[in-house]
Amino acid sequence: MVAPQLSIVIPVYNEERIVASAAAELMGGLNYRKLDYEIIFAENGSKDATPRILEEMAASNPRVRWFHSEVPNYGSALKRGIREARGTFVVCDEIDLCDLVFYDAALPLLKNGEADLVVGSKAAKGASDHRPLVRRLGTRVMNRLLRVSLGFKGTDTHGLKAFRREALMPVIDKCVIDMDVFASEFVVRAWREGVNVVEIPIQLHEKRNPSVHLFRRVPNVLKQVGKLVYVIRVRGE
Repeated sequence: MVAPQLSIVIPVYNEERIVASAAAELMGGLNYRKLDYEIIFAENGSKDATPRILEEMAASNPRVRWFHSEVPNYGSALKRGIREARGTFVVCDEIDLCDLVFYDAALPLLKNGEADLVVGSKAAKGASDHRPLVRRLGTRVMNRLLRVSLGFKGTDTHGLKAFRREALMPVIDKCVIDMDVFASEFVVRAWREGVNVVEIPIQLHEKRNPSVHLFRRVPNVLKQVGKLVYVIRVRGE
């Protein structure tokens, strides 16, 4: 099978309400742009009809692939999806975003060699973040924590990312954190290792409320950040 130019990796968890419509909208936009792509749905721990819907989608469309993991783990699913991606370029997307404007801005930067990793920032100058105030503050607190503890120089780590797979796989291979903080570790390590990272502002409009409540995530996120600081600062990995 010939590898596509673009692989899109989307973790999903209990998304029966929007996964089919969001995927159809995304594929419609990608087809209109005449992009050569595959979509990998990294389904993890869903208890609803999401796996059945993904199976039906993959059976009817050769551009769609998916896998199932028993345990809900965003980071582990995303990392596996990246490893299974076959494209020259990889986009890490979110089922509640599927922002084709980001694709339009990020892919030319990668193709022209102006960036190896493009991060869609919710906090960069020119961005527009329509999430509730508490979640916007959570992003800024997280970024501040990463700046102070790990010398992070960017404005955002979680959300839309596009990269040249060959250039970033060595960074992926070094990542040791899973769950929510894997995405942050990936971006932080890229910055620290001198990867050509470019941030672009995004206009954030989510298609639904978050599937996991923010405050239930906080203790685990702090624990993961502490582990990441120990691994990088103390063990030097």
